[in-house]
Amino acid sequence: MIIDRPRRAFNTIRLAHKKLHLCNLQISAKLQFSEFALLFSHHKKMATNFWTSTHYKELLDQEEVDVVHNIDKERGITLDDFKLIKLHMTNYIARLAQNVKVRQRVIATAVTYMRRVYIRRSLSEFDPRLVAPSCLYLASKSEESTVQARLLVFYIKKLHSDEKYRCEIKEILEMEMKILEALNYYLVVFHPYRALSQLVQDAGMSDATQLTWGLVNDTYKTDLILIHPPYLIGLACIYVASVLKEKENTAWFEDLRVDMNVVKNISMEILDFYDTHKTISDERVNAAMHKLPIRT
Repeated sequence: MIIDRPRRAFNTIRLAHKKLHLCNLQISAKLQFSEFALLFSHHKKMATNFWTSTHYKELLDQEEVDVVHNIDKERGITLDDFKLIKLHMTNYIARLAQNVKVRQRVIATAVTYMRRVYIRRSLSEFDPRLVAPSCLYLASKSEESTVQARLLVFYIKKLHSDEKYRCEIKEILEMEMKILEALNYYLVVFHPYRALSQLVQDAGMSDATQLTWGLVNDTYKTDLILIHPPYLIGLACIYVASVLKEKENTAWFEDLRVDMNVVKNISMEILDFYDTHKTISDERVNAAMHKLPIRT
């Protein structure tokens, strides 16, 4: 759910961020292999830690993520449309997940899969209305919280009267295999969640735990997870929360030996998302969705 805060509060974050951005913190430019970084590793059977994982190797630059495939361009799909469709599908995955009752980490993994797929495959070739539930199905298995395909089909019919969203069990199973191929069978996804509560406590911000979790959840409505290591996304959310709560945490961040320029840049991207989200209407989303081909 999007965190609802008054415009004045976010302006305060933005102004404080700009002031702090002028400060030259004498800290290391890179987090070394440390216990702190290892807090974010999971799927231990598949990867020792984030730095040796396929997730780390698959990180991209913003320019690589913001690419509309030629076949989509031919249908009039713009970069803005592309982002709107991915946001809409992120919300769709979340609604489905709430109905089938899976953990937040399953949702986050499913969204990451969906966003990774469209780096390599077009919207025209891979209908997002089928890709979204198929990614949730795959993520539920990779996160050991399996959801039956028939249950997804049931709730899809319940949530959407639009025939374009309807699908059968067979279609989800077939798309699952196509998604696996598009992902090169790389299913490991690291998230900021595992160490977040401990970090918030260490930062002396236990009263901002819910706010910080909400911020992390909202980052999956963007492509940040494809671009930045999850621990930096988590720290950026703590940074935003600390400014919102008017909590001075400069010394704490210095002790972590992270690149604060990156943390601040991610923070600004989060704030930019909230600003942009205010301007998104159903009409804009529907217009983008109407550019997709009808699945046959």
